[in-house]
Amino acid sequence: MVRRRGGRGEAQGSRGGPPLTIAGAGPWFVESTDGTLIAVFSSGRGRPLVLVHGAAADHTTWRTVGPLFGVRFGVHAIDRRGRGASGDRASYRIEHEFNDVARVIDRLAEESGRVVDVIGHSFGGRVALGAALRADSIGRLVVYEGAPPADEPYQEPGLRRRLERILAADGPAALFETFLAEVIGMTPADIAAYRANPVWPDRVAAAPTILRELDAESSPAAGLDALGAVEVPVLQVLGGDSRPAFRRATEALDARLANGHVVVIDGAKHAAHHTHAARFVSEVEAFLRP
Repeated sequence: MVRRRGGRGEAQGSRGGPPLTIAGAGPWFVESTDGTLIAVFSSGRGRPLVLVHGAAADHTTWRTVGPLFGVRFGVHAIDRRGRGASGDRASYRIEHEFNDVARVIDRLAEESGRVVDVIGHSFGGRVALGAALRADSIGRLVVYEGAPPADEPYQEPGLRRRLERILAADGPAALFETFLAEVIGMTPADIAAYRANPVWPDRVAAAPTILRELDAESSPAAGLDALGAVEVPVLQVLGGDSRPAFRRATEALDARLANGHVVVIDGAKHAAHHTHAARFVSEVEAFLRP
């Protein structure tokens, strides 16, 4: 089912902590299945809502919409492994990330006595889908342009190897800018504005993890058929001005899901949680409403 919407608009583990900011409240930790500690930043009160960020980001990517969700939900934004306050391991498989998020979901469900809803952005949406196949206590899932690629990869052939060369020759900032332009579809003006944002240094620091995520796209566990087996209700959010590859992937995943829905936010690209925050929150809350 597809709906289109317009509108414009990027401690302690106490459940009643301060709103998410660029600095964030101090984290609490969940130990994943391989012993990696996953940091969780919590704010607000109410039904638990887990936020899973995308490539080269951390929990602060939710700094705009996190406080808005915190009016009605207990918001729990994670740092995925290898970023921010979370730990990491030398060996990487996307299945580890599925387990990370599933562990957070099940811990929150145990503590709250409620099912846990989840929002995942971009690669974090793919991770959230995988977690939904492992967590016993997930309620509803929102995936914002996180579907596995459909008929073709999101990136041009050879980009993975070229990014590795760029990283070695020019550093992580050059790698990140190339990824933003060629995979996400950001314009030079978009990237210049991003570069001026206070979060930019942290994004650059996390940029090398993009390489392992590109590798993970070929994993059967991260493919359309595997993740299309999710049975809980799934809302996919699509930017009306996003690259066509995101639309094709969204439609391909929706065709496989048992209980899938799609909403298109007109005028948005890959960052509606910043550029169209009010509309993004409205659509998500309508889907999550009991």
